This record gives sequence, C-alpha cells and structure tokens, in this order.
Amino acid sequence: MRALVQRVSEAAVRVDGEVIGQIGPGLLILVCAMAEDDAARAEKLAGRIARMRIFKDDADKMNRALLDTGGAALVVSQFTLAADTTRGNRPGFSAAAAPEIGADLYQVFAQALRDLGVTVATGRFGADMAVSLVNDGPVTIWIEG
Repeated sequence: MRALVQRVSEAAVRVDGEVIGQIGPGLLILVCAMAEDDAARAEKLAGRIARMRIFKDDADKMNRALLDTGGAALVVSQFTLAADTTRGNRPGFSAAAAPEIGADLYQVFAQALRDLGVTVATGRFGADMAVSLVNDGPVTIWIEG
C-alpha cells in the first residue's frame, strides 16, 4: 500500500457539498491499495503510520506519534497514488488494486487504525471528493508498506 500522510490542524472531506468526514489535529492519510497488497500489508501500514513520530514534543522536536497525541485520522482513498509517470504525458494506473479489492483494503486500513485506538473519519471510496486541510508544519510524508 502507498500513503501520503499530512500532519494537520484540521481536515475535512466533502461529497456533493456535504461534509462526510472531518477531524481536528491529527493526520490526513491519502491511501492507495496496490495490486499486490493484502490485509496484512494494510494493517502493517496502519501501525507504522500510527506510530510514526512526526508530532512535536515539549522540546519542539518531532518525537511523538499519533498514538501519543490522541489525534485523529482522516483516511481518504486515492488511487492516483499508484500513478506511473515514466512514459508519455498521461499517467497509468495499472499498478493499483482492482476497485473491489481496493475498497476492501481501504476499510481494513481504516479499521486497523481504529483497533489501535485512533479516532478515524473517512471519505467515500470511489466518490468524487473535495478534501480541505490545514497542513501543520508543513509536514507531508510519503510511505509505502
């Protein structure tokens, strides 16, 4: 799986103008299931992200994890993270998991975060979504797992 993780002070996702998920301080996680992924990989990535030390401690150093801060996660499916841009001007997305597999793994990933004790809001898999955020830092990290 691939994820783009952004530390945020707030984030929201809308579908047809309606807010369907929003959080305060925490992480916006754009996530993409790849063709070779399975539930174990989704759960492992969720654990890595929840434990990634990218929040400031009392000494102003990035030394705390989402699990330490009690922050929330907004998880949004983003198949375009599978983009292959090595040829031509139009990205290819054949490395992404098939939609039915991607939808399942998206849910497994979000549930794995919940199982760790993270408050999770989500987007809607396959929907045309509008995502808004205030990137804190800014901190943006690409992670594969």
